[in-house]
Amino acid sequence: MFEYKGLRGRLERLVVSEAQVEKQIDQLLEQHAQLVPVADRPSQLGDELVLDYAGFADGEQFPGGTAENQVLTLGSGTFIPGFEEQLVGKRPGEQADVRVTFPADYHAAALAGREAVFHCTVREVRERRRYAPDDAFAREVFHLDSFEALRARLAESMQAYADRKADEDLKAQLLDQLVAACDGQVGAKALDRALDRELGALEAQLARQGLTLDAYCRFSGKTREQLREDCRPDAAKAILRQRVISDIAEAEGIEADEESVAAAIGQLCRDNRMTVEQLSAYLNEDAQNAIVRGVIADKVLNLLRDNAVIETVVVDG
Repeated sequence: MFEYKGLRGRLERLVVSEAQVEKQIDQLLEQHAQLVPVADRPSQLGDELVLDYAGFADGEQFPGGTAENQVLTLGSGTFIPGFEEQLVGKRPGEQADVRVTFPADYHAAALAGREAVFHCTVREVRERRRYAPDDAFAREVFHLDSFEALRARLAESMQAYADRKADEDLKAQLLDQLVAACDGQVGAKALDRALDRELGALEAQLARQGLTLDAYCRFSGKTREQLREDCRPDAAKAILRQRVISDIAEAEGIEADEESVAAAIGQLCRDNRMTVEQLSAYLNEDAQNAIVRGVIADKVLNLLRDNAVIETVVVDG
């Protein structure tokens, strides 16, 4: 059995600066900009339109080319090339025929390379207006009493995140020392199973965002096989990490007790903004086993940290 106590590590503690807090506030002001209807000018890039449209190719309406109350930000590149630019300069209530050519590699083969016209009606034009950095912004968006309260809470949460990240980096550093020292070999079958899990996790993550793995492949320009190969180094390292964790857990008698598992499930719910009932739909046997492994891993990593010689370095943000 390898020695896992008395490891040496370096904890880099980042102190969040006022400038970083101000930058985050600026991002929040941009993210939560108000969408205000405008009627005194035509639409321009950056505006959000609400429109109805119907698409026709060779005089025939095609499936999937019709929508009502569609929201589109001009200049976002959401629609096919040439579509959004033709809606610049339009006013609410105005109609327009948008003429485009579908890309040759368009995902709907029946439309690829074809010319089409979309009969559009602009229902509404909205512009983004940033809040002022004041108490109204704090109250209306974050339900806090004042802008200073928002600033204080933001600084606190950013520092807490930085501290958690530093601790996670330290524990990963300690674990990787043991992985490097154990010089283990990864079997082909175990690696294949790990790659299946990696790809499955990616697919599940995309599904939560309303995307498919095939769509992601088109966006990234990679095949499923290429994505799988990209995961190979990390998958092999994950197997060795889990092997080290399992060996330490066995030596120390570390198990996943009910309270720790319940706490882990609660954290998953908070991270994904789901109730326990909603999460339960995804808690199949593999997911439950992953939670148990995660709980055991956390306990082992905490043991490594608590028994290590740590050099703490403070870094200004």
